[in-house]
Amino acid sequence: MIRLPRTVLAMSTLTQAKTATQDEVPVRLLSLPLALTFLVEFTSLTSFFLLLSALPMLAAAAGASSSSAGLITGSLLLGTVTAEAVAAPGIRRFGHRAMLAAGAALLGAPALALLWREPQAVMMCVSFVRGVGFGLCGVTTGALAATLLPPGRRGEGLGLLGVVSGVPAIIALPAGVWLAGHHLTTAVVAMAAVAGLLPLATVRWLPGRDQGNRTPSAPHAGRAPGGALRLALIFAACTVAAGVLDSFFPLAKGVSSNLSSVALLVQAIAATLSRWQAGRRGDRYGHATLLIPALAVAALGMTAMICLASPVLVFAGMVLFGAGFGVIESATFALLLERLPEASASALWNLAYDAGYGVGPVVFGLFAARTGYPAAFALTGILVLAVLPAAARERKATATTARPAGSLG
Repeated sequence: MIRLPRTVLAMSTLTQAKTATQDEVPVRLLSLPLALTFLVEFTSLTSFFLLLSALPMLAAAAGASSSSAGLITGSLLLGTVTAEAVAAPGIRRFGHRAMLAAGAALLGAPALALLWREPQAVMMCVSFVRGVGFGLCGVTTGALAATLLPPGRRGEGLGLLGVVSGVPAIIALPAGVWLAGHHLTTAVVAMAAVAGLLPLATVRWLPGRDQGNRTPSAPHAGRAPGGALRLALIFAACTVAAGVLDSFFPLAKGVSSNLSSVALLVQAIAATLSRWQAGRRGDRYGHATLLIPALAVAALGMTAMICLASPVLVFAGMVLFGAGFGVIESATFALLLERLPEASASALWNLAYDAGYGVGPVVFGLFAARTGYPAAFALTGILVLAVLPAAARERKATATTARPAGSLG
């Protein structure tokens, strides 16, 4: 056996220690472009949420039926889905800056039309155009964030993005409800317009061309594209429920303006906190393991809306639904990024989000007119449970693909 001199062993040990220390140094998460991307996400979502529940309330106050109020939210999400369907090719052709500039202009400027007229037809047209702008902003910021995040900390970074995107829901959604409930229409419309146009000030400091058209580099990148559609279906079922709650809970009989504002605030806080934690936990244990528990919790929270007369159960349901929904947001986006390039993953995730968010209020308005709000809320909870088999298949597929080659277990 050959024995090395102590000096050689000492140098080798020192070199290994330095290498280990260097490997443990965390990669920097934030950069100026990423911080500005987060700012764009914040301002565009603030504009979106300020009018999300406010416009249906204004329409209902003007005499519109539940189904008509739902069509306003449906118009908003129809415009959003239309934009998201073409956003990824647009990013590849025109770049991030052009898409964000167009999105901000279409999101902010049309809101000013509501300062002069508020009939339902105008509300629907404004909502559609604003939806197009919001869709362009949403896909572009999602693609930028995923591109700019270091691969080893992507889940954590997406969790931070979830916090940034959750704050507008916490503040702007209940604020819009409160302002509309107190007949401060001019204030809520002006605030939505300004917030929508603010991203124009950040465009020049963002990357011009798409840097995210890379093939997925994650271990599960080889999985079949059908898995991406399965994830979109799981997420869409939850966004249907989210759109129903945000649009119709303030209109439910016996729910005051103050109660609805606080309840929606509680839901938004729960969703934001759970999305942040889910990103970090998913990096450690796998994002697919979070899907089934999150769906069960979200469905339970939605079912609790049967008891609208009990503020305690309403708040408990909002906490449960918000917690489950936040986890689903984080897990589905992270899993899509393992299959698709950033722009495509962001487009599909946003498409699933807004398609469900738009279809939910339209269908709910039709059911609620016949069954009443509590029963319609319960049916929405059952819809969330209906995608549990898809979540179980996703978890199984992920575990199978992650198993090392040659493993017998």
